[in-house]
Amino acid sequence: MAIDALVKPFLSLPIFRGLKPLQLTEIVRRADRVIYKPGDHLITEDEVADAAIVVVSGTCVQISSAANGSAGEAIPEGAILGEIAMLVETVHASSVIARTTVKALRIAREDLHRLMTDEPEVAEHFSKHIAGRLRAFADELRAIDQALADMALVGISQAGEARLASTPVSHALH
Repeated sequence: MAIDALVKPFLSLPIFRGLKPLQLTEIVRRADRVIYKPGDHLITEDEVADAAIVVVSGTCVQISSAANGSAGEAIPEGAILGEIAMLVETVHASSVIARTTVKALRIAREDLHRLMTDEPEVAEHFSKHIAGRLRAFADELRAIDQALADMALVGISQAGEARLASTPVSHALH
């Protein structure tokens, strides 16, 4: 498969947006080309992750032990699995299983770290991207915290109104 065809899925993935074409090509060049047969695990729940996997072609499904036997969620071509694993050590939260033959690129953390050492601009790109995602996550948590605080105030207010409404008028006047 031509390198351009392998780079194409990366163009739509947010974590790679903003990298120069030569930087993307170098990531793809360093990635392992992997073919999974139907039934093969691309990633396995609760296993330590050391790479991200970009699905180039084929059909696979995400299955979690928490899903209680559901058929699983389809993973589209061009998706990235275990994205953060190419940057830091993590554990997979679910399994992904090939339903058809799946062609994928496996971006090993060790290889990406070498590239980031060789090209600090690539390291800076990923650092900014992850920092932005952490800021967005923190904003979401603040919004949830505020919504919960607002709900608590409404609950306290409604409880006070309910107490006043249930107090007999003769008792309230004394």
